[in-house]
Amino acid sequence: MNKYPLFARSDLSAFWALFADNLANMLVIAGVTRFVFNMPDEIVFGRILPGLGVAIIFGLVIYSYMARRLAEQENRTNVTALPYGISTPVMFVYLFGVIGPIYWSTNDPLLAWQLGIAAGVMGGLLQLALSGMGPILKRIIPRAGMLGTLSGIALVFIATIALARIYESPIIGFASLAIVMWGLIARYRLPFNMPAGLVALAVGTVIGLALGESSISFDGVGIYVPIPYFGDLIVGLNQLWAHPEVLAVIIPVQIYNFIETMNNVESAESVGDKYPVLACQITDGLGTALGGLFGSPFPTTVYIGHPAYKRLGARAGYALGVGLVFFFGSIFGLVAFMGNLIPQAAVAPILVFVGVSIIGLSYNVVKPQHAIALTVALIPHVSNLVVTKWGSVLGALGSLGVENLPGLTDAQFSEAMLSQGAYVLGQSALSSGAILTGMLWGAFVAYLIDGNFKSALYTTLAATVLTGFGFIHAPSLRMFTFNEPIMWGYLIMGVIVAVGMFVETEQIEEDVDEMMLAEAPDGEPSIAL
Repeated sequence: MNKYPLFARSDLSAFWALFADNLANMLVIAGVTRFVFNMPDEIVFGRILPGLGVAIIFGLVIYSYMARRLAEQENRTNVTALPYGISTPVMFVYLFGVIGPIYWSTNDPLLAWQLGIAAGVMGGLLQLALSGMGPILKRIIPRAGMLGTLSGIALVFIATIALARIYESPIIGFASLAIVMWGLIARYRLPFNMPAGLVALAVGTVIGLALGESSISFDGVGIYVPIPYFGDLIVGLNQLWAHPEVLAVIIPVQIYNFIETMNNVESAESVGDKYPVLACQITDGLGTALGGLFGSPFPTTVYIGHPAYKRLGARAGYALGVGLVFFFGSIFGLVAFMGNLIPQAAVAPILVFVGVSIIGLSYNVVKPQHAIALTVALIPHVSNLVVTKWGSVLGALGSLGVENLPGLTDAQFSEAMLSQGAYVLGQSALSSGAILTGMLWGAFVAYLIDGNFKSALYTTLAATVLTGFGFIHAPSLRMFTFNEPIMWGYLIMGVIVAVGMFVETEQIEEDVDEMMLAEAPDGEPSIAL
């Protein structure tokens, strides 16, 4: 066979894309832990970021090796390594659902960090315990369910938020976005064959320096050797047992992370790179636990952008390169330097590219008749974004000194919002456990389209059980309860679907092209309204 290249020229654009994704998360972590939780630089730059560096290089070295092995097994030279890094949604949950409550109740940043690393280790071990379920779920859940809920995350938390960030700084953002769209989305070579991702970051940085929105600062630069924190971990574990409400956050969020890994491996398979789900689950669990031991509370996972990196022609070198850069960058405190130098608006266009690539490819790889099932799976994630931002509004009002603010689901507040056409209770229910809800609904619709009423019934029963225990449609886990209308709604759905198992039904055959499309004068199809 032709030798599989460790590094290829096409790895360069992919390197900058994955680099930007992880850098953005690291900057969020550094900013929140320093300025919201008042953690000293010794913890942030000396413990958390080096721990993240250990976790990231661990996973990316393994995934680079797995790509090389897959290339040898299948006699191919175009295998792309799985992208890997800090799980963005889970990162926010750990910041504000695990570390934040402990800090706010004790005003002790050290204790909050100690409990955080204990939560990270426990989360990694939980993912290891669940890893055997991955291959089973992958076989039984339709691709529309898995890729649909994945596309929902890509739509709202990657593409939409990144595009909004661009509009906050349009002079920087639009310049970088134009380059990304030219070179990465439209797929044209830039002059002198320059990598689009690097050019976008460079142009944005130059404009940022000129406008004063970025700077050359050596704050945080130093030498921070990663070491295991056994003593702090034990203190954190003791605190974890003393705060069972934190465990109620960790368990569902790690189930989310477990499913995210499974979905992302499915996404890789959809473009021809078939990796073993079990090995990936184990790698993500070990990476998270190892990062916790070395000081990072934040779970790591296979990223959802594999199709985008595949489209860039990436091999294994981009992943290995990112791992090395972040490992040594965290040791020498260069993450802070890069964060000051590269404006967020220059990074955001690359995230837009990753988000829209995931969505576009998902529609291309599911069965055409399952496109509507994939679309249904997007909806809970839109609710998740809406509810998250409503919460941000209330938090911002509190920071401005507004007193006696209601909770988001407070009865009077929800009634007042309802009078304005905002369904707070319904949106909140949809947003809780959105990744599971989206996957279940996408699978349910796909099963119905295929006439698989038995599997559709099982899906409603699974949703019933998950609702009863609070995995979905509830802010936290609970003992199973029958006093939940949504649970009864799923049961009623199951009864209705069960009818299809016992009566003969005929699916209506429709020519979608004739029904929805009309030929436009220029030969292009247009929607017939």
